[in-house]
Amino acid sequence: MSQPPFTLVGLDHIVFLVDDMPRAVQFYGQVLGCVPGYSYPALGMEQVWCGSALIVLWDITHPGATSAIPPVAGGRNVDHVCIATSPFAPAAMRSHLAAHGVAIDREATHGGARGVGHSFYIHDPFGNKLEVKGPAEYPDGR
Repeated sequence: MSQPPFTLVGLDHIVFLVDDMPRAVQFYGQVLGCVPGYSYPALGMEQVWCGSALIVLWDITHPGATSAIPPVAGGRNVDHVCIATSPFAPAAMRSHLAAHGVAIDREATHGGARGVGHSFYIHDPFGNKLEVKGPAEYPDGR
């Protein structure tokens, strides 16, 4: 059987459709600590660095985003994106999110690419679900 002609490295980027770019940039910068990346003003697109990966914010109200508008109003094409973080104190995370007016949808201990760790599920201002997940707290058997 043929093997792919490449090696997987990890998450490169995710594209979120938004309808208020200043609000999106504020959320991803102030709440999650993302750093501004590339900007494509002709497309209505901003990118923010999330560690070594990119989150692409594409404003569907911008004339350059006509190809990004979903065929169903309010439709979504992503369930959630898991953002891997350094260790954090759950109480500190709760306080941080509350200070920014971000509701916690769910808090849990789940498995992921780095093992089983503590997660907070939140939504950005546009309804995109994010899992903010700390590193493994104990091995998951791998």
